[in-house]
Amino acid sequence: MTIETLNKQVKKDLAYLNIPEKTWVPSRELDGKHIYDAIIIGGGQSGLGAALGLIREKVTNILIIDENSEGLEGPWDTYARMTTLRTPKHLTAIDTGIPSLTFRAWWEAQFGEKGWEELDKIPKEEWMNYLRWFREVLSLPMQNNTKLTLIEPVENGMVYRLHLESATSKSLLSRKVILATGIQGGGEWHVPPFIKDKLPKNLYAHTSENIDFTNLKNKHIAILGGGASAFDNANYSLSQGISEAHVFIRRKNIPKINPIRHMEQSGMIDRFHSFADATKYKIMSHFFYHNQPPTNDTFRKASAWPGFCLHTGEPWLDVQQVDDKVKIITEREEYIFDFIIVSTGLKTDPALRPELRMVEPYIFRWRDYYQAPNNIANPLLDAHPYLSPGFAFQSKAQKGKRLLHGLYSFNYSALISCGLSASAISGLRFAIPKLASAVADQLFLDNQKELLEAFFQYDEVEFIGETPQHSKSTNQNQLLNA
Repeated sequence: MTIETLNKQVKKDLAYLNIPEKTWVPSRELDGKHIYDAIIIGGGQSGLGAALGLIREKVTNILIIDENSEGLEGPWDTYARMTTLRTPKHLTAIDTGIPSLTFRAWWEAQFGEKGWEELDKIPKEEWMNYLRWFREVLSLPMQNNTKLTLIEPVENGMVYRLHLESATSKSLLSRKVILATGIQGGGEWHVPPFIKDKLPKNLYAHTSENIDFTNLKNKHIAILGGGASAFDNANYSLSQGISEAHVFIRRKNIPKINPIRHMEQSGMIDRFHSFADATKYKIMSHFFYHNQPPTNDTFRKASAWPGFCLHTGEPWLDVQQVDDKVKIITEREEYIFDFIIVSTGLKTDPALRPELRMVEPYIFRWRDYYQAPNNIANPLLDAHPYLSPGFAFQSKAQKGKRLLHGLYSFNYSALISCGLSASAISGLRFAIPKLASAVADQLFLDNQKELLEAFFQYDEVEFIGETPQHSKSTNQNQLLNA
């Protein structure tokens, strides 16, 4: 099979399933301006999957916007520095159950079944190429180089005006807004204050940033953090000519257990919504405690470099600028480095998102609804929004119900409410149908008056046959002869 043959198979499969079908959602305008039924913020894997999910619900008046240039949506060709995905290759994601849209179908179209069998993990660049193909073969509507700056509720919260930074449009109108903004989309990447407040920006960067490694060639760098991303960056930086990369971990031992692997095979990802709140919180507290360890292959590659050095059980107490370098002070020693890479994860809180500033005060957080036992309570978890099973924001006040009606958080901030879903490849195949169904249900109820009026007024004649006329004597003669 070739890609051209696969493309034809996709079209055929979609035709067999009658996708896309005619939409049932009544069209609307506001002051002569078109209103989309849903606008998806973010054109990465979550946004693409959400778009297909909506189309399968016959919600086709949609648009995806992304702040990046075409083909650079998401992290895969920007700041993701792992060699391969961490997810097992056989797990499906955004195809919504259509075999010809899976990564495996795309891979085998180029390398055959034997190529699939020989593949260990999916190279991250190939995953991005798959996402580009996915968008193209489905002709998904996307507007690139468009950054959302503010979500403004209008028409009593039944429509949102999206304020944009874009060369093509300054605002768009939509009934529903889906924040498919990835791992950082529910808050911000975290840099500890003792670094951010004491060092100039030219001496450090977070792993989520674009880093010019050419200027760091033959330099000595320190990486703070013990998660998978820290080792991804150590391996990548050493491959780019860094002289030494020192990874500092607060814990005495590298985390060895990856709870995601158990979730993937236990039914916990797809059935997470059925847990009670106390159980959800307990699960995610456990998940945060273990974190995600580096993959074995990445650790082997990183530790094989002569310039790799691992410091366990050595938290940083302070950092200081010394000329054009950084002094790092730990409980054991003082070090001098040329540059710091911060791999300390992110903080999730709607208050950190400027586009939500008009509605953020009304958003229900977990801390507003559930008080965890002291032994597992975690302020990082408490700040997450308390979402519906369909990823909708919930309101703390009556006014907020109108303002939040139609806003969906299909990103990493859904972790506590909806489980490992919107930002994890292994969760997307379960999350997309839930999101699409919730959005379609709400659109249906929003339009129920108009839809019901049309139903009760419907009078199109379907049956056009005429009832045959028989005389009484004829019928009697037939009975006698019988």
